[in-house]
Amino acid sequence: QVQLVESGGGLVQPGGSLRLSCATSGFTFSEYIMTWVRQAPGKGLEWVSSINSGGDTSHYSASVKGRFTISRDNAKSTLYLQMNSLRSEDTAVYYCAQGGPSTFINRGAEGTQVTVSS
Repeated sequence: QVQLVESGGGLVQPGGSLRLSCATSGFTFSEYIMTWVRQAPGKGLEWVSSINSGGDTSHYSASVKGRFTISRDNAKSTLYLQMNSLRSEDTAVYYCAQGGPSTFINRGAEGTQVTVSS
């Protein structure tokens, strides 16, 4: 059974940083592109970032490029998202997903809430 469990969210002031983690199980993590998506209140899912299976190629949405860094540890089957220079518009529930930005086949059930506010 595929499981993706996000953690690391919280309340942070504008300009602050957070590091999200996604612990996975039930599939061969190292074989998949992995993706972070987010959902702000009242809005649909928004793609944030994706990383290839080897971890050496990553892509970012224009809204987070230069501030967020995606990474992965294939030995630990874990995906990460380092978020710096956070803004109020980054407030959302963040989910990790198995697969690419438009082709992911599973995502975390709960996500992790990130709230950026002073």
